Amino acid sequence: MDPNPTSQILTAALTLTPVEAEHGDEAYLATTQDCPWPKAYGGDLVAQAAVAAIRSAGEDRTLHSMHSYFMRPAEIGGEVRYEVEKLRDGRGFSTRQIRAYSGGKLAYIALASFHTGERSGEHQAPMPEGLPDPESLPSSAEYLEPEQPGTDACGDMTKESKAYWSYGRSFDMRHVPGPVYLTVEGGAVPHQAIWVKPFDTLRPVPGLTDAQRDLAALAYVCDYTILEPVLRLLDLPWATPGLVTASLDHAMWFHKPALMDGWLLYAQEVGAAGAGRGLGVGRFFTRDGRHLATVAQEGIIRPRSA
Repeated sequence: MDPNPTSQILTAALTLTPVEAEHGDEAYLATTQDCPWPKAYGGDLVAQAAVAAIRSAGEDRTLHSMHSYFMRPAEIGGEVRYEVEKLRDGRGFSTRQIRAYSGGKLAYIALASFHTGERSGEHQAPMPEGLPDPESLPSSAEYLEPEQPGTDACGDMTKESKAYWSYGRSFDMRHVPGPVYLTVEGGAVPHQAIWVKPFDTLRPVPGLTDAQRDLAALAYVCDYTILEPVLRLLDLPWATPGLVTASLDHAMWFHKPALMDGWLLYAQEVGAAGAGRGLGVGRFFTRDGRHLATVAQEGIIRPRSA
């Protein structure tokens, strides 16, 4: 176990290198993070595509929505090429199409929209009430520390996945009512919440302002747990032997600037489940209740018996 967890994995993932475009107007190279699964983490693709789009847009506008499809798995620790097409640049809005290629094959495609912002009335979803403070909850590392991979109680959890869940994702994550790593702690209900915070102060990312980096960080962390309310409802912990999950599509709306300098609440619920798929819906809130972003993602949920 790493006694000094860091968020450097995140900022390394957000670091893109400009290259000559082959299919679009701009192109960038990035590297996916290492992880103990057969395929790269989907949040890498979402966040890196967001960075590519942001770097192609004007400084007078911000990313307000992004809609994505995962076409095929990306290589773990491999180079991904992001081709950006500038579909439209208007006075108030800009639209970008981003295509990600892994191993020379199209792995991911997204549309991103930017807005200069306008004065208007405001409304937001309410933050869930009555939840415990993050300081009173165990971290993933503290929860998993006594568990020994290879025992029946740990299912398919390996030494590598234990370390990854504990320290390898750049963020401290604390579940309400409890984690779903080895068992579904807190019951098979269609909702949960997670307090998230970077392990340490985020480092600068070339080509991004701090505000743009923090927005991309929100896009990055959202994918780790968005299918968990579906797993919780179906009573399927992550370590269920033979369980297969995969992201299919993803949508995210950014409502307010995301400051990644403290705890955020990620409130999640099941939108639908059936036919081997599950839809997770999530909302990010600051500790004082400001609604920052909304996420919706559908994925494959495939137990071994399916």
